[in-house]
Amino acid sequence: MTLDFNKRPSMGERINAAVDAALEAERAATPPRAYLGASRLGHACERALQFEFAGASKDEGSDFGGRTLRIFAIGHELEDLAIRWLRAAGLDLVTQKRGGGQFGFAVAGGRIRGHVDGIVAEALGLRTPALWECKTMNAKNWRETVAKGVTVAKPVYAAQIALYQAYMEATVPGISAAPALFTAINKDTAELHHELVPFDADLAQLMSDRAVRILQATDAGELLPRIATNRDFFECRFCPWAERCWGLPA
Repeated sequence: MTLDFNKRPSMGERINAAVDAALEAERAATPPRAYLGASRLGHACERALQFEFAGASKDEGSDFGGRTLRIFAIGHELEDLAIRWLRAAGLDLVTQKRGGGQFGFAVAGGRIRGHVDGIVAEALGLRTPALWECKTMNAKNWRETVAKGVTVAKPVYAAQIALYQAYMEATVPGISAAPALFTAINKDTAELHHELVPFDADLAQLMSDRAVRILQATDAGELLPRIATNRDFFECRFCPWAERCWGLPA
């Protein structure tokens, strides 16, 4: 078979390329976070979190492309739909403060922060106020979460929930006493999974200590240990800082 390298892209290909380029440019223009996000602190590798917090450049070709950014955008839209659905079902779900903006917290001089999806003020027999956290997943991950529960299947999400429950207690008294309501949306089938997640104080403390350790090491110019001793380790193979990391001391 002879390949025609002079063949022009189709109209659809040109449109898609333009859409992706616009999304990538929009992301590139977004200022990087200057804080540790609670949604990330459950990540397996502390060195990767340190790179992320310090704004270290990612390896070439490892940044999110247009297709991935479209997937993220669809996830955000599905979360908005979930809010509408739950409110229609009778949940008093609050997602904005009276003055506008998301509920959230900031500690350590604003260098550790989190923004919650919502707070259930009243619901169908649930203890309230309760943290509401929503995630969208492909069918495989959704089925695993349903089968095992979010704490086992998605420890990063469990850590996020525990931190939110702990740090939001100051502004929403009682939120750590009530189990959080976790909602997972199957992006492939629109199936919904809901589960109650009791507050795990030990996990919240563990993640808080980790955040402090990352801040202190970064301020001191010290490099935290990587998660593995072998570059072929699963987490390392998909890490956007793998080249940088394995070119540095252990």
